[in-house]
Amino acid sequence: MLNFEFAYARGGFRLDAAARIEGGVTGIFGPSGSGKSTLLLLIAGLLKPQSGSLHLDGDVLVDRARRIFVPAWQRHFGLMFQDGQLFPHLSVRDNLLYGHARLAPSRRLFDLDTVLQLLEIGHLLERRPALLSGGERQRVALGRALLYSPRLLLLDEPLSSLDERLKQQILPFLKRVKDETRIPMLYVSHARAEVEFLADRVLLMEGGQLRQEGAQVATKSVNV
Repeated sequence: MLNFEFAYARGGFRLDAAARIEGGVTGIFGPSGSGKSTLLLLIAGLLKPQSGSLHLDGDVLVDRARRIFVPAWQRHFGLMFQDGQLFPHLSVRDNLLYGHARLAPSRRLFDLDTVLQLLEIGHLLERRPALLSGGERQRVALGRALLYSPRLLLLDEPLSSLDERLKQQILPFLKRVKDETRIPMLYVSHARAEVEFLADRVLLMEGGQLRQEGAQVATKSVNV
């Protein structure tokens, strides 16, 4: 279970968000500028809240009152951003294995062949990112995140830079990841259709405030 309560302010923007979230895929939906990505960065540990706390499966990752702040690299979360952020000087193979190679074998949930089959990217292994299409880059970025064997997968507008045709190619792969890996995910998007296709529950972000959206959320044990 993911349990967080954050207060964060920067410039003229303020975010106040709290939730208790079970496993599966949680969609965070809202307009651009509402604070969705800021919330994800707070959960990832790439931003530090002025006050609040974050727990995952009983582990305390943030507690500002007790001066606890586990840095991003120690949280073991997988991150996927809208541009993929692949290393341009590395091959697809080396991008995929970047985090995987740094894990002890006992911590690896997946091997390379499993992820290649899941995302259908085996034919891309020797290419560099510059030679990939937008959809291929996003599948490789997703594969890299999975091979890191994360406790939690955070996806920040992963399809927003793609055209509609490529979105329709990638969404089924995300659905397969959800169904076959069982890794809990937070999926941030301003596209309602994406969220409704993937998410087990939906949270709505408006003006830095997080709230549940409809009865569907309440029945999925998400309390905001």
